[in-house]
Amino acid sequence: MLTKEYPLHDMNLVFDMIEASIAKGGVDDKTAEEMNLLMHLYAGLPAEAVEHGMMYIHGRGAEIPATSDIIPLHIRLLNLLEYLEKVEYLAVIPKTLTNEEISKRSDTLNSLGDHEKLFGTPLMGYQFNSTENAPAEASEDDTEGSGRLLLMNSQAAIFACEDIYRTSLFYEDKLGFKAVHLDDEAMPHIKLTRDNIAIVLVKGEGAITKNAREFGIKYDMYIYCSEPYLLHNEVSGNGIKIVEDLPEAGEAQKMGTNRQFVFEDIDGRHICVSQYLEGNIT
Repeated sequence: MLTKEYPLHDMNLVFDMIEASIAKGGVDDKTAEEMNLLMHLYAGLPAEAVEHGMMYIHGRGAEIPATSDIIPLHIRLLNLLEYLEKVEYLAVIPKTLTNEEISKRSDTLNSLGDHEKLFGTPLMGYQFNSTENAPAEASEDDTEGSGRLLLMNSQAAIFACEDIYRTSLFYEDKLGFKAVHLDDEAMPHIKLTRDNIAIVLVKGEGAITKNAREFGIKYDMYIYCSEPYLLHNEVSGNGIKIVEDLPEAGEAQKMGTNRQFVFEDIDGRHICVSQYLEGNIT
């Protein structure tokens, strides 16, 4: 459901609002492509069909004839508008949050992927071709994920530990990681995973097991996080030592680095959790 006020009968103003919202950042890479596809399709419609799209925006979709062939277009527009409203909501971080508000922000963040999976996909037989700046008819051979072959798909940090089982239990119990024990490989190790983060724990001895601070390096690992407040709340609530606290949103805007906090794991490593900002990772 949309919460912002949109013009009643001017689709051009709606797309002006969409463009302004995308320009603020923090959106998926294909959001502009989705906007361009919808904009060009609406531009080719008769006035009555465009007005049906405006009715959809204002919650009057039930009044549109069910036989309309362009209802999928209206649904995609609604999907984009709801997505941008959620991104703008998440971008504003209050100084304090109740448990209910924390839960709402978490649910909102988790729902973004449902919107993003439609961006750039064919609609009504067309997909937006960014190289020609115009809609292109979709080919039957087009498949999701087609394009340049990625030779590097993912990566994992390696932590050398004196006791990999002790470290693994800490990350499982305190931070919600899942562990896979791989003792049958050439290098026995434990692989920890959560969300898009992977850590490999290996048995080590001597200096390699020491934390990075002993070698003049401030952090042992960076984790980029869309909502550091939620993760900070989880980490501190589980009794993990916070080395550098998360600054308030107003204070963070005056800082020269991203909004971040640092916690210490069971082996003394300092893990920095830094807020991910579109096009601005420092």
